[in-house]
Formats: sequence, structure tokens, C-alpha cells
Amino acid sequence: MEPTEDTFRDIVNLSPFPVYLCSGEDMIITVANDATLKAWGRDRSVIGKTFSEALPELHDQPFLGYLQGVYHTGIPYHSDIARVDIMINGGLETFYYKFTYLPMRNGAGKIYGVAAFNTEVTDLERAKQELEESRMALYNLVRQAPVGICIIRSADLIVDVVNESYLELVGKNRKEVEGRNIWDAVPEAKEWYAPIMDSVITTGIPYVAKEAELILVRNGLPEVVFVDFVYEPVRHFDGLINAVMVIAIDVTDKVVVRRNIEDIEERNRLAIEAAEIGTFDYNILTQQTVTSDRFNHIFGFDVPVPHRMLLDAIHTDDKNIRDNAHEEAFKSGKLYYEARIIHPDDSLHWIRVQAKVYFDQENKPVRMLGTVLDITEFKRLQQQKDDFISVASHELKTPMTSLKASIQILDKLIKTNGNPQTVSVFVEKSNSSLNKMQHLVESLLNVSRISSGHLDLVKSSFNVADMINESCDYVRLAGDHEIIINGDKNVTVNADKQKIEQVVVNFVNNAVKYAQHSKQIIIDIAKRSKTLKISVQDFGEGIPYDKIPHLFERYYRVDSTGLQYSGLGLGLYISAEIVERHSGKIGVNSEAGRGSTFWFTLPLD
Repeated sequence: MEPTEDTFRDIVNLSPFPVYLCSGEDMIITVANDATLKAWGRDRSVIGKTFSEALPELHDQPFLGYLQGVYHTGIPYHSDIARVDIMINGGLETFYYKFTYLPMRNGAGKIYGVAAFNTEVTDLERAKQELEESRMALYNLVRQAPVGICIIRSADLIVDVVNESYLELVGKNRKEVEGRNIWDAVPEAKEWYAPIMDSVITTGIPYVAKEAELILVRNGLPEVVFVDFVYEPVRHFDGLINAVMVIAIDVTDKVVVRRNIEDIEERNRLAIEAAEIGTFDYNILTQQTVTSDRFNHIFGFDVPVPHRMLLDAIHTDDKNIRDNAHEEAFKSGKLYYEARIIHPDDSLHWIRVQAKVYFDQENKPVRMLGTVLDITEFKRLQQQKDDFISVASHELKTPMTSLKASIQILDKLIKTNGNPQTVSVFVEKSNSSLNKMQHLVESLLNVSRISSGHLDLVKSSFNVADMINESCDYVRLAGDHEIIINGDKNVTVNADKQKIEQVVVNFVNNAVKYAQHSKQIIIDIAKRSKTLKISVQDFGEGIPYDKIPHLFERYYRVDSTGLQYSGLGLGLYISAEIVERHSGKIGVNSEAGRGSTFWFTLPLD
């Protein structure tokens, strides 16, 4: 059985898509399926009405014109997505359709109407619009972001979107970057970062860089910059990576400032270490102290110890100094004191403590940052200087008093025509006192010359044995000691004779002074391949082992028996300087109770 017209009408009505037929010049609606009526918001009363009568709200929309165009030309019309504003329930609503208008012909081939086939794509179009709106929002967000952002297509690495911050970072204008391959735009970064970006696209794993050091050609000039950046893969709805978003922040200023601070801290640390200063951070509220290694060492510890142990190390007699200094610091904000401490091995040391106190909002002290310095050596030298002043005053006072008394007696003897022999005795005493004073003053002058670097040498060649014999005549004449000279008595040396004689005399004088009961003093002259060694040996009490390292220090005076010997404690110090200026060496071999041997060497030309 052949299909009838009713069959075709049933097929049209069953179609889920809007289908309708307009006939004649006036475009009378002769067929409209249920989907059409639903889309128009009309009932079947529109059938038999013209298109304009049925849908008056479309009078300023192009659809009637499209229908009439197909009717007159016979050319089908296919639209892209088109917007349609239709009156639904008393209000205009917007829909989107794709439609096709086809001419309808009778058996004779004459056009009698136009069939319309419509597909609603409103949801798709709105989703597309939302996507576009989101894209535009993202685009605007990217452009306005305070950090550099660049979106790169994964397929060809073309820069799709880039903001001003990124352009400023790489030192390029928009034409040089946007729409171009990223590595053509920033070729200087390709070698290091192209493989990384490829890996992000391949694996989908983001790449994060902190303070990456880059050389970028910015405005035509290469510059070293530091950048925090991320390569973030961007996935399509199907899960495939279709882009890489680069987010970058220029942190050059931060890095430079931090490195400057680190350099300053390092220099401070080196300065503190060079100065052997210990540092501490004392929490006043918890009474806990964070100390440096040097601080621990100054207190005699290998590791940090509790605050209580540090307090216990302070000498009992100096604890009040510490307490008073802290009490004053809580008022002034500055701590300063010097005190003695006792090491775990019971040795005594001096420390100098300085610190700054920090207060809370209620002006209560809460923290103290400071330094500690071992001033034991300084105190020892200070004591030596004080002792020296006392000794020097005494040493100068004695010959001056004797000289004054001798002159007064001489004055009386001359006025009374006294015995010439008695006058001669007091003249000799005066000369002796003057010689002692001259020796003391000369020692002081030599120290001054050494300190100022003006201890000049006047060198000449001389026989060493002859020089020793001449310089030791005064000992022989005194008759209390025997001088024995051994070794090479023919050797000559090129040196400052007067100053080398001063060294020998100092050694011999010490032998006489500290070995009064030993009658023999042996002087040995030993010639070696490149040096000459002169030794002076006595057989006295010797020198205690702990005093030997200090013998050649300024103002040091040996006191091995509890007696205070005369002298300023400068002789060996000056001797050591004279030998050093001659590029020689000086030393002593001694053992308590067995005598001492002082020696020095001179280079042989």
C-alpha cells in the first residue's frame, strides 16, 4: 500500500524537531508539527494564518525574508546558528536554531511553498557563550594580573595570551611575543627551558622553579634576573593538554637584597670569628640562652650548657659585678661588665660582656642579644704594664737617689777641701748611678724604636770571639764568675756589632743575675753551613717549664725563687727583636734545677 498524505503528516508530527510548511505568496502556515507549536509557544490555531499573523514578533527579524527568498528563487537556504526572539507566555525569550528552508514543488515542478526544518541549539550556544565569556574573563584576568602570565598552545608553542607584566619581565613588546612561537620570542631561554616545557606537555606534571637565574635580553641588553615561575599544564574537557600556562614573578630585587644581607651577615660572622668574639641570645623570661661555639669555648665548654652552669662559672667575688650590671641594663637597655670566670679545669679567665636589652610593650625586659670576649691576655698584659711602671719607677728611683746623695757629699767635700781619694770614690759612685740610669733609658728608647719600626741595623764584618771577649771583660774584672769560650774562634759574621754585643751581654747578665752561685758561664760558638749559633750556658736554678713561653715577651721578668730581681723585663724582648731583624732565631733550653742555655743564630753570607 502506497503512503498517503496523512502518513506523511503523521511522520512530520512525530518528528522531535520543529518542521512546518508555508504555502503561497503570503506564506500561509499549512503544516506545523507539535515540536514547532511548542517552540513557538502557540496552539494549532496558527495553521491557516500567514507567517506574519502567527508570529508578529518576528516582523523585524529576517526569517520571513528568507522564506520568501526561497519561494521566489527556488534556492534552498541553510543557516548557521541564528538567534530567534519569540513571545512565550507574554514575554520575549531568546532561542538559537540551525535551520534549512527547502522549496516545495507540485507535479508540474511549480513551487507552491517552502518547508522549514529546524534544530534547536540554544543550550549548545549558551554553553558556547558562557565558555567565551569565561575565556574573556580569563583573558582580562590574565591581562590585569600583577604577575607575569603567558598561555602557550601545546600543539605549536604559539603564545595565545600574554599580559603586560610578562612582557615587562622578558623586556619585549606585544608584537614580539603574542602570536609567535615562545622560543622565537625568548630564544635566550630555549636551551634550558624548552626541554622542561616539552616534559610538562608530555607528562602533565607541572614544573615549579624558585629564584631561577636567567640571562634575558631585555630591551636589547642582556640582564641577569631571578624569577619564580610555574609551567602549569592546561587540560581540555577531554583531558588532553592543549596549553601551558606560564606564571612568572620577577624576584631579582628580593634576591639581591637577601644576598646583600647574607653577605653582610657573613662578613659580620667572619669579623666576629676573626675577633674571637662569642655571641649569645638570652631569653630573660625563660632564662634560656642560645650560645655560639666561640661563646662555649670562652667559658671552657665544648657544647652548649644550661644557663645556670654559666652563672656558676662566674668567680664568687665577681657575681655582684654581674648582678649589678644586669640591674643597670634593665634600666638603660645596655649591658657592660668585666668579670672573672672559672673553667671546668679550675683555670682563671677574664671576660668582657656587652649586650643590648629588648623590651616588650609594657617596657619589661624580655630578651638580650650580646657578645662575650676573652680578655685574659689583655688583663695579663695590663698587669704587666702596671708592674712595669712600678718596677721602672723603683729602678730609676734607686740610682737617682744614690746619685743625688753622692753629689751632695761631693759638694760638701769640695767646699771643705776634702780628701781627694774620698772625692774619687763618690765620683765613681755617681758614674755608676748614671750608667744604670743610662742603661734603663736606653732600654726604653730601644722599645720605642722597635714599636715604631726604627730599630735600624749598621752592619759590618767582625770576629765573633773577639767581640765576645771584649763584651765580657767587665765580668772577668768583677772576679765572681769565670767566662769560658768554646767553639770556632776564627769565624766572622756580617751584622750590627753593637746590637749583637747587646744580645750577648744580656744573656751573660742574666746568667750572672739568676745563677749567682754558679761560677762558670760557658759561651759556645758553633758554625754551621748557613748559620752561626751562639749559646750562653749557666748552671743555676734553671727556669720553670711554664715560664719559658713568655721569656721573650715585653715586660716579662722571671721570678723563680720568690725574689724580685732588678730590671725592667725588656732585655730578652729587645734581644729577640734584634735577632729577628738579622733574620735569625732565638731560644732557650732549660730545666728547673739544672741551669739554662740561651742561644741565637745569625745567617752566614
